[in-house]
Amino acid sequence: MTVLGIETSCDETAAAVVRGADGQGTPPVILSNVIRSQIDEHTEFGGVVPEIAARAHIAVLDRIVAEAMAEAGVGFDEIDAVAATAGPGLIGGVIVGLMTAKAIAMAAGKPLLAINHLEGHALTARLTDDLAFPYLLLLVSGGHTQFLLVKGVGDYERLGSTIDDAIGEAFDKTAKLLGLPYPGGPAVERMAREGNPKRFALPRPLLDRPGLDMSFAGLKTALRNAAEKAQPVDEQTARDLCAGFQRAVSDVLAHRTRTALSLFAERFPDAEKVIVVAGGVAANSEIRAALDDACRTAGARFVAPPHRLCTDNAAMIAWAGIERLEIAARAGEILDDQSVAPRPRWPLDETSASLLGAGKKGAKV
Repeated sequence: MTVLGIETSCDETAAAVVRGADGQGTPPVILSNVIRSQIDEHTEFGGVVPEIAARAHIAVLDRIVAEAMAEAGVGFDEIDAVAATAGPGLIGGVIVGLMTAKAIAMAAGKPLLAINHLEGHALTARLTDDLAFPYLLLLVSGGHTQFLLVKGVGDYERLGSTIDDAIGEAFDKTAKLLGLPYPGGPAVERMAREGNPKRFALPRPLLDRPGLDMSFAGLKTALRNAAEKAQPVDEQTARDLCAGFQRAVSDVLAHRTRTALSLFAERFPDAEKVIVVAGGVAANSEIRAALDDACRTAGARFVAPPHRLCTDNAAMIAWAGIERLEIAARAGEILDDQSVAPRPRWPLDETSASLLGAGKKGAKV
């Protein structure tokens, strides 16, 4: 199976071509993975502006798709399907990518696969590490922070989630509070490298409670209070605040990871204990190190895809399309999602009650 993937859910315009395993020992391969960031467009606003993001996708997506196809060395007649993010995400961007994919699929006479952006993250480790089901997933991004049990393609169970801010959002707000440049996550990490994480006593929210839910809004408030007490905030104070914040987040994730691995071992005593970390925040080196250490302590395997495949990309969307195509082929089914509508909200686990409420657009988490 060879699939063209398109990703436009936030502020990266991406297209990729991925070829699946051939069943005779040849592993899957990413033939191309073109990503165009919109950092320059959003820097002056200190965050992503949805309308600007959608317009930027419109301006470059055709070129990005052409680059991906040329780099892969394939024509539209040589692909088996077109896969595109259909949600969740900024609805303007999702519309641009999904409608473009529908047009390409219809013109080329290929099936269209509507992919959940989060499923792309959830299945990436199967592309990079040939991972077997079941396994744990820690999804940490700008909009999502969740522990999920990945039991199969399309079979996901939410075990715990943030009850307020996602980690990426908390990083961005911390950066903005301290006057650091956009994007906030990398800026906080750079400052933290030269900071003292023990100078400020910041909380580790919810660790006195059972379960896997998390909270980061209170940590962000504690950091603001500490900054106000330390006025004026000089360069070293800012570094120390970043280091303390990053260490607190890492401690929370490591603690919850150990709990999640214990739960996984109870549920699947005969399965290998594995946890996958995915999403943009997974690129943070201290968080990765804390999770790796937690896994070693628990006797578990820690899997983190390459940084380029942790942040938003189209290779993961194409791969999710291949996973679904192969299942359909084995069942003798024909997939084509031309009638699907874009969704701003689309939880992976659609059976569990929403933690943050729901509305006409669907469950928030």
